[in-house]
Amino acid sequence: MDPLIRLVDVKKCYSSGPTCEIFPLAGVSLDMFQGDRVILLGKSGSGKSTFLNIVGGVDSPTEGRVFFDGREITRMSSQDMAYFRRKEVGFIFQSFNLFPTLTVGENVTLPLDLLGIRDYSRAHELLNETGLNGYWKKFPEALSGGEQQRVAIARALVKGPRLILADEPTGNLDQETGNGILNLIDKICRESDATLIMVTHSPDALWMAPRRYRLKSGVLLEEHYTN
Repeated sequence: MDPLIRLVDVKKCYSSGPTCEIFPLAGVSLDMFQGDRVILLGKSGSGKSTFLNIVGGVDSPTEGRVFFDGREITRMSSQDMAYFRRKEVGFIFQSFNLFPTLTVGENVTLPLDLLGIRDYSRAHELLNETGLNGYWKKFPEALSGGEQQRVAIARALVKGPRLILADEPTGNLDQETGNGILNLIDKICRESDATLIMVTHSPDALWMAPRRYRLKSGVLLEEHYTN
């Protein structure tokens, strides 16, 4: 079986002048298969979000190659890259990133609209699964933090992405609400056999993935846990 995602010696550097000064990624290689789950750990500023953005096609590496289902996304045109993100990748953010002027239903169906899909039945199903049946016409400001995150999850998953990238999805939530969000992500990932990469600081989330890595000084280190 070929990997769904492959990173080959990926490097990313930032500079304020002619030379690179900061290396959040200093030669990262990783294979992930369909249905795999990875938790990414590391201190603030260690490059975790940079890693997600490169895998998700939001950012480009300074060096190295990234493949998705055999296609090298690092060589895609900007148009092809935009389509890749729209079709294959679901992003879940700590800050929810809902559009305040759109209703819950409009937020959730936006990825479908961008793909030219007018069948909203899956959007209604997801809102029902996430406990938000009847929220279709509400605006985000009327929802609690946990409810907004559930809307964000529904929006990320409505198009059936093969890759889910979650950046501290419970960071703005209390422990009980956060645990409910983790259970929801777990349930939907199992049902759709989606590949998950999740950045988290929470020890409560470690059960979500058998593969755990830590970014340290730009290097991806695998961590092993025993029960």
